[in-house]
Amino acid sequence: MLLTESYRELFAASATCAAGLIGLLFVAISVGPRESTAIQPAVIQQVRAASALLAFSSALAVSLCALVPGDSGAGYASISAGTVGILFTAASVRSIVSSPDVSAEQALRQAGLIVLLLGAFGAELACGIGLSTNNTAVFGPTFLSYTLIWLLLVGIARAWELVGNRDTGAFASLMVLTGHEHSRATSAGSGDHGDHGAETTGDSARE
Repeated sequence: MLLTESYRELFAASATCAAGLIGLLFVAISVGPRESTAIQPAVIQQVRAASALLAFSSALAVSLCALVPGDSGAGYASISAGTVGILFTAASVRSIVSSPDVSAEQALRQAGLIVLLLGAFGAELACGIGLSTNNTAVFGPTFLSYTLIWLLLVGIARAWELVGNRDTGAFASLMVLTGHEHSRATSAGSGDHGDHGAETTGDSARE
């Protein structure tokens, strides 16, 4: 399917944004915390980093393929990227659920991430099928454009969480408003103090 000049300009802007964000993501990964803690298990940090990279890479690949002269390859690129994204999301769910370091509450808090990823990659796959079969009444270039913007925003949110700052999701905001976030942090802090006290007692006994 041939894209108009307006869409090509949008895809060029999307590719530029995605490429710049990928570079910043590598910086964030290099300076961000890597230690596994009770509040932030390593598997959750890894899923956040990988999902941010995949979201940016998916937007970059589809945007670049849409800019190829001639018949746009955005449809086939969207199908490939959407399929890879859905498989990654399924693998992420399995990794989080099967990890012994992740509690049920922590796994539940990742539900928002999973829903956003499935929605974005599912829409990308649907747009790819629509573009490839010329059924663009719904899943056409306009819907694909919004999907790429969605992917960039999801990647930015995951990268923000990766560096250890406050979660920007609606669920996290509701937790703070209802006071559950404070109680969770307090109990986690008490557990850390308790572990430190146990270690101190054990050291004294050995002496």
